[in-house]
Amino acid sequence: MDLGLGLPISDPRRLTDWARRAESCGFDTLALLDRLAYHNPEPLVALSVLAGATSRIRLQTEVLLGPLRATAMLAKQVATLDVMSGGRFTLGIGLGGREDDHAAAGTPLAARGRLLEAQLTELRRIWRGETFRGTTIGPRPETPAGPPVLIGAFAPAALRRVARHGDGFLCAAPLAWAGRLVRTVHDEWAVAGRGGRPRLVCQVNVALGAAFASARSAVAAYYGRDDWGVPISDPRKLADTVAAYRDFGADELVLYCYADDPAQVDTLAGVLGRA
Repeated sequence: MDLGLGLPISDPRRLTDWARRAESCGFDTLALLDRLAYHNPEPLVALSVLAGATSRIRLQTEVLLGPLRATAMLAKQVATLDVMSGGRFTLGIGLGGREDDHAAAGTPLAARGRLLEAQLTELRRIWRGETFRGTTIGPRPETPAGPPVLIGAFAPAALRRVARHGDGFLCAAPLAWAGRLVRTVHDEWAVAGRGGRPRLVCQVNVALGAAFASARSAVAAYYGRDDWGVPISDPRKLADTVAAYRDFGADELVLYCYADDPAQVDTLAGVLGRA
């Protein structure tokens, strides 16, 4: 099972330090979340900078809010990042359920599923070099037909979208009830006649040692409640959680840390045997 690092959003200036440490410690992926009406860095811009600061580690959005963006521009931005990172980019994409994000972008919240469905089809066509509204949009991505697409979802209609358009499933649900979602994705995958199986990427929040207090406050501020997404703070529990996700069949577990200090990377790597 791969291990990724979900980057903090409080201080974009320190992300290159986080990225270089994560790569040197052997983490497999750098991930960034997406909001519009919040003080986080824009993920495609930030990951482009981190692509230049690293050479091996993969870059991933978890999840980019597709309906907030114009499809043609999104296709161009993603293809550019894919080319300039040497094919290291994975597009994690989803709907987003925050009303303020959609209000700021001017997209109707009730239409976001329809918008994303059309967008996913059009992105693939653009990346294959097909015409879009009478023209072609480059550059062509490094990865044939575009980078891997992971879809974050909870509702049944959104889970079906994984089988129709995705290469894998981003499961942000706790392990206690993730099984039902994953089974639904596998069932829909079979109904769609897809071969193989979807890549499964899961997430947990972590913050070890002195980082816990500030990380918990940051998580609470982000979610608007202090009982959701409380970071794992005990090293033994973290090791047990990683083992549980490995047994669950996850292809990758991304450890999200909202702490400020990049030294947290080394602490996590030491606990997980990556140092």
